[in-house]
Amino acid sequence: MSRIIGGKTAISGISRRQFIATSVAGGAALAFGGKAFAQAADTLKVGFVSPRTGPLAGFGETDGYVLDLARKALANGIELGGKKYSVEILDQDTQSDPSRAGQLAKDLINNQAIDLMLAVSTPEVINPVADACEAAGVPCLSTVMPWEAWYFGRGAKPGAPSPFKWTYHFGFGVEEFFKAYISQWNLIETNKKVGVMYPNDADGNAIRAHLAPLLAKQGFTIVDPGAYETGTTDYSSQIALFKQEGVEIFNSFPIPPDFAAFWRQAAQQGLTRQIKIAQVAKTGLFPSDIEALGDLGMKISSAAYWHKAFPYKSPLTGVSGTELADGYEATSGKQWTQQLGASMSLLDAGFETLKASSNAKDKAAVAKALSTLKTETMIGKVDFTSGPVANVSPGPIIGTQWVAAKDGSKFPLDYVVTENATDPKVPVEAKLQPYNG
Repeated sequence: MSRIIGGKTAISGISRRQFIATSVAGGAALAFGGKAFAQAADTLKVGFVSPRTGPLAGFGETDGYVLDLARKALANGIELGGKKYSVEILDQDTQSDPSRAGQLAKDLINNQAIDLMLAVSTPEVINPVADACEAAGVPCLSTVMPWEAWYFGRGAKPGAPSPFKWTYHFGFGVEEFFKAYISQWNLIETNKKVGVMYPNDADGNAIRAHLAPLLAKQGFTIVDPGAYETGTTDYSSQIALFKQEGVEIFNSFPIPPDFAAFWRQAAQQGLTRQIKIAQVAKTGLFPSDIEALGDLGMKISSAAYWHKAFPYKSPLTGVSGTELADGYEATSGKQWTQQLGASMSLLDAGFETLKASSNAKDKAAVAKALSTLKTETMIGKVDFTSGPVANVSPGPIIGTQWVAAKDGSKFPLDYVVTENATDPKVPVEAKLQPYNG
């Protein structure tokens, strides 16, 4: 039995001297067989927008390394439809600010004249970028946020045709979280009472509306104190409710600072002692999130949209998951994170789209290629021909857990795969351990 508790415009007035200079330059270009114009026409510009700094910086921490690999792979250009193009990847940091994300997108569209936009990680980055591209008629591909928060969060209606012509998204959704959580949570005996902390944002609202009811139908009691605002500092009321109801599973989709504040208060007020499974998303994805919690971070369960154990290679760079992770650690001195493969998969899918397009410089042709894209990337399959809705290709989310690393490891934590319901090709590495008990 289940129950839910709680509730650049042209500048006029050009001078004669400027006009002459411009005319001479134009004449020179024509005299050299139009070389100047050919250079512009033969260069593909791809925007890449992600959060490299700010509260969401964990999502963008590895992007510099991934972009370096991509630029090296594209250093000699790319041949598309028998024509050779040079490639510029113009990467921008949103600083974790949605308003800045939209402004950066408009600059890339209007001032840099990009041919394709790539946006990665969280609704705070992706949705404003996608909205700017949809309004301007620029093809955009994105990943790493629940697709429902992308699709319905931007105005699409259930059962109605997709309102989007230019924007496409691939990756996990509620169905994948549901399968992973049911698989993961049934690995340990609990009372099936789940305390949830879903924020008042695109992620939290989508999860509350779509995931929580599915979990309830599977016999889990959802204890929901209601949406909280990002930046909340006092979680005493939520903690008191969870203790009163005896929850043994905890689930949340917060930004990292909010979870850290909540979990420390939960420990101080005795909640963590009754938790058998602490399942977090959007935070707890990266080693830095867990290390910051000290002992409280050990045995926290997570979910991976990519793991170095994924058995797929990048078609753009040719590297495997292990090679990608090991290369990052050797270059940066930091532990690998799941974002490596996700950002690589976005570049993979983006350039596979350009290859599949009848004309990579024609935005409508690129958007059409996106709508029929079917390829394999670093995260596995991307297929826009058979999604749950138009413009969406679902992707895996794999159950994982943070455990103490074995003796001799360079890093204090290990990130192990504990279940693989959404992609059985990913090998399970370890048995799920209870957070307490």
